Amino acid sequence: MDFTTDAKSAVDHGEVIFIAVGTPPDEDGSADLQYVLAVANTVGEHMSEYRVVVDKSTVPVGTADKVKAEIDKALQKRGAQVDFDVVSNPEFLKEGAAIGDFNKPDRIVIGAETDRAADVMRQLYTPFNRNHDRLIVMDLRSAELTKYAANAMLATKISFMNELSNIAERVGADIEKVRVGIGSDPRIGYQFIYPGCGYGGSCFPKDVKALARTSDQYGFEAKILNAVEDVNAHQKTLLFTKLEKHFGDLQGKTIALWGLAFKPNTDDMREAPSRVLMEALWDAGANVRAYDPEASEEVGRIYANRKDLTLCDSSYETLKSADALVICTEWEEFRSPDFLRIKETLSSPVIVDGRNLYLPELLEDAGFDYYSIGR
Repeated sequence: MDFTTDAKSAVDHGEVIFIAVGTPPDEDGSADLQYVLAVANTVGEHMSEYRVVVDKSTVPVGTADKVKAEIDKALQKRGAQVDFDVVSNPEFLKEGAAIGDFNKPDRIVIGAETDRAADVMRQLYTPFNRNHDRLIVMDLRSAELTKYAANAMLATKISFMNELSNIAERVGADIEKVRVGIGSDPRIGYQFIYPGCGYGGSCFPKDVKALARTSDQYGFEAKILNAVEDVNAHQKTLLFTKLEKHFGDLQGKTIALWGLAFKPNTDDMREAPSRVLMEALWDAGANVRAYDPEASEEVGRIYANRKDLTLCDSSYETLKSADALVICTEWEEFRSPDFLRIKETLSSPVIVDGRNLYLPELLEDAGFDYYSIGR
């Protein structure tokens, strides 16, 4: 394996060239393709023999056509005629489990226009495709849409469950019992139907918005996608709403936060529900004492030098002089805490559980004011 910053040597070396750069959201929510197209131009500037150029980045439908046009333009500028294919090969890696997902993929989606390109990709993935054939070959645009559709479907399940949790609270039902009841149906399943304080990260928010913007560009209003995003934005405000309802005025209160990253096993703070909560608390004049096993350094970078934020070295340290504890991220170490120690350390026995980690009856019997999602 070689690493290089020399584009020509890289293009000369590889028969298969992966484009795996960022596609950050533009101001309107659409994917910014400038980096993808810049790589395509570079490949066209240096390519001298047949290459398969693979879009690995998450890109809107139609991007392969733009990549092909960019390479063609660079070749024409050189006066060169070189055969190449553009392939869409979206990734389906979970943050925090990417290596395992890569080595043992559920599926390998290949969008290709020619048998030659499809055969090259099939040969490339042979070591990861031995147990049974996971390779799914389709046209370019279908492959591009498959990635967005997968993330949008998962985000929809989360928002739908959160919508049900709000109904459950109002009608006196327990959303966790509802979850078990519907999850037992094999057509629904248990994955991605856990109610909580909203989804975050680099994929679901960006991809739902990008797919909705793509739909707009083709003259179709994607009502469900827009609703998924609206429900998620509202869900991120619930933790603050529950605190405000309990205390009334939050001015001068100190709130302990357990978990800051958008999910466990990562330090990723992009679109994290904890950010919405902290910023609302600060606007209300409250102080925050927070702990996360991985994300504290990133939070310190984002919110540098805030006097109303204290980043602690342990979960229990956050409780000192705090008026309430809020669970934002379901880290394993938060699942079985010492509730007696929590009660003795907090100024008032209040827990707002954004991930439904604890049993309401247990906490209420222990003398806590306990608020969760949909229960």
